[in-house]
Amino acid sequence: MIYEALSCLADEINEYFRNKLRISEDKVILSGLVNQDGTVAIQGENKVAITLVNIEKETSGGAAGNSFVSKSGATHVNLYVLFSSYFSAGNYPEALRFLSFIIAYFQYKNVFTTSNTPRLDKSIDKLVFEMASITPEQLNNIWGSLGAKYMPSVIYKMRMLTFDESIIREYRPVVSGIDSDSNLTNR
Repeated sequence: MIYEALSCLADEINEYFRNKLRISEDKVILSGLVNQDGTVAIQGENKVAITLVNIEKETSGGAAGNSFVSKSGATHVNLYVLFSSYFSAGNYPEALRFLSFIIAYFQYKNVFTTSNTPRLDKSIDKLVFEMASITPEQLNNIWGSLGAKYMPSVIYKMRMLTFDESIIREYRPVVSGIDSDSNLTNR
């Protein structure tokens, strides 16, 4: 469900950018920042990376002043999502520009439901985004634990995903590159 929510978010912001900025390239990607071997994980340059940096259990039973009906045995979680402008060194002004676009986007749309976001997974009732207030010390710890050098960025708290056993379903990826005339059927 985390993947479904964040990939939908990336698609929505890219669509918004295509309409407002008249660009064809996807600028927003769902990606870690650094691979386990220390290399840069982001494919290409001049992108805004969406990275999950924390998951917390929702304990108040509500988000942004709204009450949510709890399913029996369900766990409600909030996600902290980092939006990082990964632009080439000579393109720092564009990094700041796209970071501003992300903030403006969430001023425009900070609540996602299936009625205003048809791509949103049907198992997600509502997502509410609010900018997180992060101290310089917390920010330093986040970037240090990610193993990355600081980039212009902003963190949003995404409220609230509900987990129960019903989200577990079989996933079979599409297999490509198999020739229909292969010898596999002749064995």
